[in-house]
Amino acid sequence: MIPDGTYTATVDRFEDDRAVLLVEADGRDIDQLVVDRDELPWRARNQNAVLTITVADGAYDGGQYEPDETEARTEAAQSRFDRLSRRPPAASDADDEDT
Repeated sequence: MIPDGTYTATVDRFEDDRAVLLVEADGRDIDQLVVDRDELPWRARNQNAVLTITVADGAYDGGQYEPDETEARTEAAQSRFDRLSRRPPAASDADDEDT
């Protein structure tokens, strides 16, 4: 059970009308919460949305959508993907650099 408090959470996925939130503490995922999609702020009803949530009695007790953090994380993930998807130089390209 997640201790009462305020946390950062990310919408990981939807299962029917329920959202699975990955709850973070100190920058690490510590647990997950499953909540009705309709309980989320309307702008946070998308996969990868970032929220600041309140947990009371181990359950979701409300949240606020964080558009700047959502955008920053989306851009960071895209940047990592772009960097990893680049082709490494061909062996012949490396040989050309030695001459």
